[in-house]
Amino acid sequence: MKHLKTTCRRLASCLLAALCATAWGQSGEPLRIGVAGVSHGHLWEVIKRIDQGDFQIVGVAEENDSLRTHNGLRGKVAPELFYKDLGEMLDKTRPEAVVVYEPIFDHLRVVEECAPRGIDVMVEKPLAVNAGHAERMAELARANDILLLTNYETTWYATNHEAFRLVADGAIGKVRRIEVYDGHQGPFEINCGKEFTNWLTDPTLNGGGAVIDFGCYGANLATRLMGDERPLSVYAVLRQNKPDRYPRVDDDATIIVNYPSAVVQIMGSWCWPMGRKDMHVYGERGYIYQDTPTEMRVLQGDKERHQTAPALPAPYDDSFRFLRAAVRGEIEVPATDLSSLENNLVVMRILDAAIRSAREKRVIPLDN
Repeated sequence: MKHLKTTCRRLASCLLAALCATAWGQSGEPLRIGVAGVSHGHLWEVIKRIDQGDFQIVGVAEENDSLRTHNGLRGKVAPELFYKDLGEMLDKTRPEAVVVYEPIFDHLRVVEECAPRGIDVMVEKPLAVNAGHAERMAELARANDILLLTNYETTWYATNHEAFRLVADGAIGKVRRIEVYDGHQGPFEINCGKEFTNWLTDPTLNGGGAVIDFGCYGANLATRLMGDERPLSVYAVLRQNKPDRYPRVDDDATIIVNYPSAVVQIMGSWCWPMGRKDMHVYGERGYIYQDTPTEMRVLQGDKERHQTAPALPAPYDDSFRFLRAAVRGEIEVPATDLSSLENNLVVMRILDAAIRSAREKRVIPLDN
């Protein structure tokens, strides 16, 4: 039955609420995870978390022979669990979910393998290399009733969630402007590995440069903050400030997203003198400055206060705890969630429009 998995997850969620724990939660069984690809610089997230015991890596698939034998998981995972072919790994190890550390272009290929097998997927941001790939991935996920989640570092920032709460409570009045800043000195400048930069700076494999790598954060957060409103148009300027270092892609992106009641300015860069991931939300009666993952400033009326955001409760504080709970049916993933397929389809429409806007030097209207 097409929606059997969704029905089972919802039943499990109801049982969890009634009994305080599912059978899985009581047994503490680790989530069986397959890893697709090892070239992404965020592979460290798996490496640092693997010893906590809430998930078990049952297989790793990597086409590149050199990467398959030389990567950070080699000291953590038995040699016989490494495979060249993703399909073979899935069939032999039968993971409950797959986490993806491939080039963004290959996200579609992974979903094409996982979806017909009924295996849930979590990709690293952004969802896809372009909106066309994203729509095809969504079709596969929906037809096969699997979870398709997108992981962002900023999803687990307590300050972002406190900002969402304050906006929903009307603490600063109606939101009129959002500014999101995400970037660093550049992937070469911060010494990202060659296996990562080989595709991160490739317009085909990554879809673009800073516009994709960092523009996606702001699009993701804005989509969440704006709720039911959909973007009307996008205008963007993409620059190559360091063409000698990044000759094939942009290294600095400014994206203006126009909504019926607000404007969003997304700034993503590989050219800044420091790394930053912060956001400013301006309302009719105040503002919220999300400064760090834990610290923020809030202006209401004429008084500004500095505050530490409340810690996020498990499983909403960590990507792997969240994945485990979602796959096991202990929580639902609403369309408004930062990780949701619905949110990230909008993200890809914004990024596609930004790239087109920069190329055509005009405002791109979005059909809603």
